[in-house]
Amino acid sequence: PPELSILNSCSPSQLEGLCSFLQLSTCPEPFLVRFCSWLLALSPDLSYTSAAILAQQLFLRRVLSLSQPPSRHLMAALTSFCSKYSHPFCRVLVAAVLQEPGEGAEQIKLVCELVEECLEPHSVQLVLSQVLEVPLSEKLLPVLQAVLGRQEVLPPELLDLLVLTLCQQAPAFATSLSFAKLVTAVLTVYQSQVS
Repeated sequence: PPELSILNSCSPSQLEGLCSFLQLSTCPEPFLVRFCSWLLALSPDLSYTSAAILAQQLFLRRVLSLSQPPSRHLMAALTSFCSKYSHPFCRVLVAAVLQEPGEGAEQIKLVCELVEECLEPHSVQLVLSQVLEVPLSEKLLPVLQAVLGRQEVLPPELLDLLVLTLCQQAPAFATSLSFAKLVTAVLTVYQSQVS
């Protein structure tokens, strides 16, 4: 709808107010899918800040409250939004999931699925750097495994940080099969760069 062009002319506070007025954080999921398809057609593209605000308003509450796998509609909306605005999405949503003290299983599974199937290579690197910024736990290992499964070329400094983190954390994960698989994956995927 032509009215959506207003999203490009709102200040951040106006956009937050508009989202609140439209109750986007609680709108029915079928409408969420339609709204995200409209966002993809928007020209010009949303600014980074506007996309980050929309990611927060549309998805943050829904994803953090997941106690079972996301619905087909929610997954379609997430995939659609990620296809165009994956960087702001990761900055807002993936960061929140990683910093949640409980690190819910459904949220971690969702991040893994998005890493494996939706995110652009630069966003996969962003997810990796976000994981390496928080204390490593058994629950976060699948996210690292999903990142390595993409077999993306990593910048040397990010690969160095990954290897250093794994070396430092090894004693804490001495009995973890997941950690052993992760180290094996790093040595397999990046064997020419790891000595």
